[in-house]
Amino acid sequence: MYRHSARFSSLVSLATALCVTALAVTPHGAGAQPAATTPNTKKDYTAADVAFMQGMIGHHAQAVVMGKMAVSHGANANVANFCKKVIISQRDEIELMQTWLTDRGQHAPEAATMPMAGHDMAGMKMADHDMMPGMLTPAQMQQLDKATGKAWDRLFLTFMIQHHEGALVMVKTLFDSPAGGQGPEIFGYATGVDNDQRGEIERMQKMLVTLKEKHAK
Repeated sequence: MYRHSARFSSLVSLATALCVTALAVTPHGAGAQPAATTPNTKKDYTAADVAFMQGMIGHHAQAVVMGKMAVSHGANANVANFCKKVIISQRDEIELMQTWLTDRGQHAPEAATMPMAGHDMAGMKMADHDMMPGMLTPAQMQQLDKATGKAWDRLFLTFMIQHHEGALVMVKTLFDSPAGGQGPEIFGYATGVDNDQRGEIERMQKMLVTLKEKHAK
């Protein structure tokens, strides 16, 4: 009788040890619910930072619309290639800005739903009410859409220079806002926008001069 009892005790001990081992290698144990994840609520931003990112999404969205016209409006090879670069870079940056906003629990506008004429820049002091600097008006967009060939090339470059110069104003407004643009991510992004837009403005100005010279001949 004693032997059977001792054997039973040994089996119970072994079973208990196996259960403990199983729980040790299973993070949540049998039937346990995984730990709730804490939402990303980064606090390295200001209202001006959020407004800049949200507004720049709409700004970039219009640039993409303009660039897409190149194929259907008879742009020359140089202008068409430039448009491709604009489309790719602006789309990538839109995704970056949407991620930045989402990570901070802020509304991330969908580019496809953004109005082409303007966007509410709450938190940033804009001169023209809700029109973002440099953005084309509906009348200018229609004017661009009606042009073709060389006329479209010249109009596109003229309007896109205006558009890029507006982005520079937006960056300046951001940095002029109290504590605006000081988070590491937005500082790097905003300064990158400033540098890229200046470089592209210079490139477009040269392309515009070349077009005018060819037209004059």
